[in-house]
Amino acid sequence: MSVMKDTLSIFALGGVYEIGKNMYGIQYGDDLVLIDGGAKFPDESFLGIDLIIPDISYLLENSDKVRGMIITHGHEDHIGGIPYILRQFNMPIYATRLTLGLVEEKLKEHGLIQQTKRHLIDSRSTLTLGSLNISFFQTNHSIPDCLGVVIETPEGTVVHTGDFKFDLTPVNNQSPDIHRMAEIGQRGVLALLSESTNAERPGFTPSEKIVGDHLIEAFSKADKKIFVSTFASNVYRVQQVIDACMVTDRKLTLLGRSMVNVVRIAEEQGYLTIPEGMLVEPEEAQQLDPHRVVVLCTGSQGEPMAALSRLSTGGVRHIQVDPGDTVILSASPIPGNERNVSRIIDNLMLRGAKVIYGSGSVTGMHVSGHGNQEELKLMLTLMKPKYFIPIHGEYRMLQTHRMLAESVGVDPDNIFIVNIGDVVDIRQGEATQERKVPAGNTLVDGFGIGDVGTIVLRDRKHLSEDGIMVVVVTLSKMDGKILSGPDLISRGFVFISSPEAEELMEEANRVALDALTRLQEDNITQWNRLKQGLREAIGKFLYAKTKRRPMILPIIIEV
Repeated sequence: MSVMKDTLSIFALGGVYEIGKNMYGIQYGDDLVLIDGGAKFPDESFLGIDLIIPDISYLLENSDKVRGMIITHGHEDHIGGIPYILRQFNMPIYATRLTLGLVEEKLKEHGLIQQTKRHLIDSRSTLTLGSLNISFFQTNHSIPDCLGVVIETPEGTVVHTGDFKFDLTPVNNQSPDIHRMAEIGQRGVLALLSESTNAERPGFTPSEKIVGDHLIEAFSKADKKIFVSTFASNVYRVQQVIDACMVTDRKLTLLGRSMVNVVRIAEEQGYLTIPEGMLVEPEEAQQLDPHRVVVLCTGSQGEPMAALSRLSTGGVRHIQVDPGDTVILSASPIPGNERNVSRIIDNLMLRGAKVIYGSGSVTGMHVSGHGNQEELKLMLTLMKPKYFIPIHGEYRMLQTHRMLAESVGVDPDNIFIVNIGDVVDIRQGEATQERKVPAGNTLVDGFGIGDVGTIVLRDRKHLSEDGIMVVVVTLSKMDGKILSGPDLISRGFVFISSPEAEELMEEANRVALDALTRLQEDNITQWNRLKQGLREAIGKFLYAKTKRRPMILPIIIEV
């Protein structure tokens, strides 16, 4: 996409038509600012993939124009991709104290801490990045230090809300700065980008404070150990678990690497208050009376390797779920995770545990960190934008948010629902949506970034469904005659030791030999044509016999 002078361009590299992987670009001429650098975890269709991050091809093409990345808050879908993005292209990072602490932990793990410029900001900070003047306003969410971003450009003001709710009785007294939001709206907002996660939910989101009372009640009724699973980054929820431990005189142990790291960072920076002597190691907790132990762990979304999943199968070394223990799932399943969560609940119940789970409104153990419809309408009313771009949501959420905006007076012709890569250009006050930037998914597998693509995923899917058949043939280098083979090796296709499989493999061996002989009689000596002929002959035979199509991998050796 060529840069248009004197034009304000707004685009999404992630975070629309999906939940996760948030990254947005605001560009005026030769100055480009990014908001967030998130990641999302793959579903079961992404075989072997560890993480999905935004495609930053456009940023690499325009690296001289990127002035930095501003982080709205410290959740994984907003910071999880940062170290992988910075390994491809380093840039300055701007974030609040807790957010920066969480980002720095990731940078240390990836060996990027020394080479990355990091700038501490808060809701009162102002920045000048090229032609862009940037300020902030305080919001609240399910993690401390959340910001909305105000970007003043020569064309007009763009506001990005970050993730938000209007919790007027927040646990840590970080109230949303409604007066500042109203002031920004009064001065004039050209374009508003506002999150859409709860656009389908009516009313207001309940306050986080109600969870604390329900936790204390459940802790008081429990006779044995208590296990609480929640998002590690939900620092407010962690504090309320700590408070419930204090009221009921219980010790607390942490399970899960991310939980340990977040609690350590949050306590160091003063966002958590933990009484001295309350935290104990898992091996020490196992020696205490069960009614004095609370285990706070990760895994509320059913992640297979997270602590709760391992607890449900007895896979944790120093502590286990015993009959009569209480397990509290203090989170709602993200869409798509329901099956994994249900399996863990079943396993916990099979171990004799009492499991408190389900909708937060039913159990009182969870409230959302995102604003419901009335809060989304309140944000729109405060900001009074000329143009509106709903973000951070699947398509149905974006469409519902569009209707909410129309209901509070936003002109329907001034609302843009963008897909990843779509660009909204604003020039002389008129907006158009006609261009795209390169965008999509970059897959992280181990240390590899982007080296696994569609073809590799297709091959992995093929292998997972039908297995592989390796055909090894040794030919004479002198005259091309067959010296040994073809030898067939099956993996994930048939169980060789069964009589039926042995017969099938012998017959497949004869088919391979006949095919190779015919090819040689036709004076075909090129390896690629020999391999293709073997693939076609064996594949046709195996499908006729089994109605399966294993991956066929011919290996030709010359001696």
